Amino acid sequence: MSDPAAALTREVRDRVAAAPDPRLREILDAAVRHLHGFAAEVGLTPDEWLAGIRFLTAVGHRCDAQRQEFILLSDTLGLSSLVETVAHPSGAATEATVLGPFYVPDAPWRAAGDSIAVADPGGQPVLVRGRVRGPAGAGLPDAVLDVWQCASNGLYDVQDPAQPRGNMRGRFRADGTGGYAFRTSRPVCYPIPDDGPVGELLRAGGRHPWRAAHIHVIVSAAGHQPVTTHLFDAEGSYLDSDAVFGVRPSLVKEFLPQPDGSTLVEHDFVLRAA
Repeated sequence: MSDPAAALTREVRDRVAAAPDPRLREILDAAVRHLHGFAAEVGLTPDEWLAGIRFLTAVGHRCDAQRQEFILLSDTLGLSSLVETVAHPSGAATEATVLGPFYVPDAPWRAAGDSIAVADPGGQPVLVRGRVRGPAGAGLPDAVLDVWQCASNGLYDVQDPAQPRGNMRGRFRADGTGGYAFRTSRPVCYPIPDDGPVGELLRAGGRHPWRAAHIHVIVSAAGHQPVTTHLFDAEGSYLDSDAVFGVRPSLVKEFLPQPDGSTLVEHDFVLRAA
């Protein structure tokens, strides 16, 4: 006796096979196979299906110019981290991790050694320095580091009306040897926004919303693949339970105390050739 569910899946796959673009055809076919397989495996009921539709609708309603709830959902399900892992296999280059929902393009350009902490009176000063290198070890002149993080109150500028726009953000250009330096505040642990549907899902799953303390960096250079990555504080909490699965051991750094009360982080970023 034929299986009606399997027959339906086969029919849908046959129809999406008409997509003229081969990559789109491949993605649609896999999406149908896995979605149908998921529904069949768990015996998804009509009420559960409708609850899922309502949940995704609520996620969309929480998206605006300042908040991207779908990225937050992708992050908390580990999908964002998986996409970065597949796109940037482990090796000698700096490991990639999640972009997160608070990236803002076109951050202010700042001079080498400047601080992105324009308004963060409660923060402990940190100097971050090192080199941007290619796979053979040579420095990459004029590499760009796009840096951002939350303030010491655990909020990004787009979340906090008290912060000036561009606070805790900046773009830096490496020197002729690939050397870079910038100042910031020591990162703090903070909860991802959990007042929306993603927060409800976390609570339903018995999970916390906290991220391990980190600095975001996108590093790019001509002729090389850019990398979206983090620098994590080795003394911070949640390194083993980061809410968005973003921690990589190679990105956990010691924040070394300095005589003036600040801390120092030294790290070389290594890019793959394009």
